Amino acid sequence: MKRNRVVITGIGVLAPNGIGLEQYWQSLLDGRSGIGPITLFDASDLKSQIAGEVKNFDPTAYIEPELKPKRMARHTQLAYAATIMAFQDAGLDVQDLRLPSPTPVIIGVSTSAIDVIENVFNVVQDLGPHRTPTTASSASTPQAPANVIADRIGASAHAATVSAACPSGLDAVADAAAMIRSGEAEVAIAGGSDAPITRLTMASFIASGLCGAWDSDPQTASRPFDSSRQSGVLSEGACIFVLENLERAEARAAKIYLEIGGYGKRRDENPKKPGCGLVESMKLAMANAKTSPEAIDYISAYGPSDRVLDAAEVQYIKQVFGDRSYEIPVSSIKGVTGNPLAAGGPFQLAACALSIRDQRIAPTANYRNGDPQCDLDFVPLRSRKIVLNRALINVRGIGGSASSMIVNRVAER
Repeated sequence: MKRNRVVITGIGVLAPNGIGLEQYWQSLLDGRSGIGPITLFDASDLKSQIAGEVKNFDPTAYIEPELKPKRMARHTQLAYAATIMAFQDAGLDVQDLRLPSPTPVIIGVSTSAIDVIENVFNVVQDLGPHRTPTTASSASTPQAPANVIADRIGASAHAATVSAACPSGLDAVADAAAMIRSGEAEVAIAGGSDAPITRLTMASFIASGLCGAWDSDPQTASRPFDSSRQSGVLSEGACIFVLENLERAEARAAKIYLEIGGYGKRRDENPKKPGCGLVESMKLAMANAKTSPEAIDYISAYGPSDRVLDAAEVQYIKQVFGDRSYEIPVSSIKGVTGNPLAAGGPFQLAACALSIRDQRIAPTANYRNGDPQCDLDFVPLRSRKIVLNRALINVRGIGGSASSMIVNRVAER
């Protein structure tokens, strides 16, 4: 059976460190963090009062008035805006898309529309159930981002939602790629979106120890693999991709960022060894990509700035790559982006696309102090020029899910 090659031709990104590809990329290269004080609500009584918010985002600049953008959940607004940006980046006419049928729309989410749910709860508590907004039900569903995007495309679209904690966005891209690879679709829209910066979510993450207090410069709070790291920093954002069959992309002379080579999904087999599913997900991704550890030029690490998970990921990279793990550059972009949950994997994928384009990898921001448990080449503080043909992306989530993806540079033909 013929296996179609799958490439990315369009990217839309809204992140705490920038809206739009070039702003996002430059801040990654500079190690300029998007973490700051929370402004979306009053966090003055919370133990942790910092997060990665998408700044200066006006949904009406991207979403048509008839869609009533202010009634949408924030993660739906972000996903829709990122999709419009991805269409434009792919050279597709937003006003006349004419995409083939079926066009899968697969969006990964983790926390869903917590802002809407929290607001409805407050309204019911304060004013009574008769004052509940009529749009609350549709706006708060997990599949709202995929549905709104599919409605924009039209009858040819097929909408689906993936929810597997942090790997959700990357899993969504992998699912879309599988449909193109099998011939079920020629084009797909996929990615991840999350907007968890609400009072309820922040309180939950603080209680679980996933977010901690920070009384210094917020931009230095997320410090993956550094010996002084304390905890991750919650953030928000969206990153959506246009994926195409390589033959179709070449036929319309589209710009091609990279090819999706292989994917692996696994769960932690042992709850006492968090992140251990990454061992099998990395092996499976390389097997599906028909490649080996010797062919990997760069690893985009999950690296959430967590004391346990950062060290565990290093251990599992060593287990898979052996002595070569010390030769491969490994960096985490979460020192700049924070942890945007389902959008995190897509943020990494976008960074790899730009790394392949420019043959330069982003540094691990805020990495200054070595940790004996984290002793790989983390590309500290400064970006680095390298020959980059193939990269590995790792994502791990609450509950034990682990996903890995291999991406390749597509040589000009």
